[in-house]
Parts: sequence; C-alpha cells; structure tokens
Amino acid sequence: MAAGEAPAGTMSGPGLELGAEPVALWVSSNLNSFRTSKRYSTGLTIAELKCKLELLVGSPASCMALELYDPRDEFLGPLDCDEALLGSYPVADGCRLHVIDRSGARAKVFEDVSQVEKYEMPDAEYDKRAVLDATPCLSRPVPDAPPVSPLPPPESLRSFLRQRRLGRWAGEQRLAQEAALATALPLGARCQVQVAGQPCKRGTIMYVGQTDFKPGCWVGVRYDKPLGKNDGSVNGRRYFECEPKYGAFVKPQAVTPGDFPEEKDDEL
Repeated sequence: MAAGEAPAGTMSGPGLELGAEPVALWVSSNLNSFRTSKRYSTGLTIAELKCKLELLVGSPASCMALELYDPRDEFLGPLDCDEALLGSYPVADGCRLHVIDRSGARAKVFEDVSQVEKYEMPDAEYDKRAVLDATPCLSRPVPDAPPVSPLPPPESLRSFLRQRRLGRWAGEQRLAQEAALATALPLGARCQVQVAGQPCKRGTIMYVGQTDFKPGCWVGVRYDKPLGKNDGSVNGRRYFECEPKYGAFVKPQAVTPGDFPEEKDDEL
C-alpha cells in the first residue's frame, strides 16, 4: 500500500474524486423518527450534501453533523470534512446518513402538527364563501357567440350539507324526528314495541325524554312479561318504577301506542 493511502473499507478525509456515480442512501435525523431513501452523487462535497439534506430534514447546513452507517446499521464514522467528496468515504447502496442537528432544535419538533398555528375562519364568513366560482370565464371573446347566462350562486360545502341534512346535520334531523314522534306517546298509554331483530312486545309507556346514558330521545317501557333489561333505572338513575327485567328503553320509532291488551304469562 502506497504512503498516504487509506486502507480499503476505512474512513478517509479529503481525497481524489472516486467517481460521480449515484448511490442510494437512507437518511435519518435526530429531529424526527422517519427514514427517507435518497440517491446522491458521489461527486458531491460534504458541504454540498449538507445543503441538500437541509431541505430534507429541516436542520441548517451550518449546524449539521453527519454520521455514516453501513447497510447492517453499524457505525462507520463521521463525515467531518466539508471539502471532501462523498465518494471519498466508503459509501455504498443501503448505507445510512444520520444527520445530527446542533442548532438546539427540539427533537421531533417537525412532527408535532399541534404546534402549528392554524387559521380558523369564522362561521359567518365561511357561509358566504362558495365552493367554486360560478362566474363564466372565457380567455378570449368568441365572435357571434350567444350570450352566456350567469349560473346560480354556488353553495358552500356547509350550506350544501345543511340543506340536504347530511354530515353532522343528519344527526340533527334524526333528533328532530325522534322528538316529533315522542310527542305522540303519552305516559301511561298501552303500546307495542317492535325492535329490529327482536320479537314484538307489549307494555306500558312509563317515561319519554332525554336520558343520561345516551343522547337523543328515549321511551321507557314496562313490559307485560320479563323481557326487559332493567327495573326502570340505568347507571344509578331511576326513570320509572317496575320489577327487574320488566323495564327497557327504546327509540320512539319502535313504539306504537294503542289499545293493546295485556299479555299474560303462558300457563303450563
């Protein structure tokens, strides 16, 4: 081995250009937890490489230290000479460049989007905005073209969903429908309950209104037979009185009031 040569497979400083072939490297950083695969020319100086990495990891090139790891993720050494060529180090496809930020930035600061200040448009202003500009636009006048009628004012997405009772407004419509049905269910009235997938049951309406266990309007029914789930109380709050297993809460649309005779227990 000639004097001044670095042994094969060891780190070396500045040296002759070993070729400008691209090499596929993994890039990691102490500022985030992800790795990115990039190809870099071996003819780049370390200073030039840092400038390219600056856009990738968010660390200033002047505050950047580089470490090289082989494809088995074993540490090879630092890339500590800005004038050296990347190809003067033992880089190969699959090696990893680890960027260490010396600027004092907090680790993973670029991953925490909750720290990013966001613009929030007031509801009143948003309602005035349109999804698309419906004004006809022509790049140049067309001779003898018929006049273009203006399109109707476009709707905002919120207005579109609200008018068609979609999205969060679908729930508002459902609650309004339940409340309307509940007004036709008088307390003490006989009723028939039909819940999908369950047999028809008869009982007496004991409670109509809001509950603590679930949102919306609920109907408390005292069944004629022990086909219920409770005794008129749920989670420690009593809504009506009945024997255990005779009480249940159902949605108003499952209840039909009427002069239904009381069901008797089957006799042997």
